[in-house]
Amino acid sequence: MSKDFVSGTPATPTFKEALKYDRAEYDDCTACRAVGTAVFLGLGAFTYVTGHAQLTAQEAVILKSRSMFGMASRRAGITGLAASMVGLGAYRWFA
Repeated sequence: MSKDFVSGTPATPTFKEALKYDRAEYDDCTACRAVGTAVFLGLGAFTYVTGHAQLTAQEAVILKSRSMFGMASRRAGITGLAASMVGLGAYRWFA
């Protein structure tokens, strides 16, 4: 990184320089990536299984309440949340 000619202070790094320094400082070990990935994958699987089990157990109460959010939207919400957790696990491993 170069110094500013007038004030002698370090110049603002370019985007590529900042990424290079950031990656060197915060690069994770393989064990850290594996644990983080396992946590997000496990959380996604747990959310999917328990969320759908709870929906099945409470289906009669939900349908009786005549809520504008029916079973399909609730299932989609739980599946979407679980899929985003699994996606975060994949991102944690590959990024």
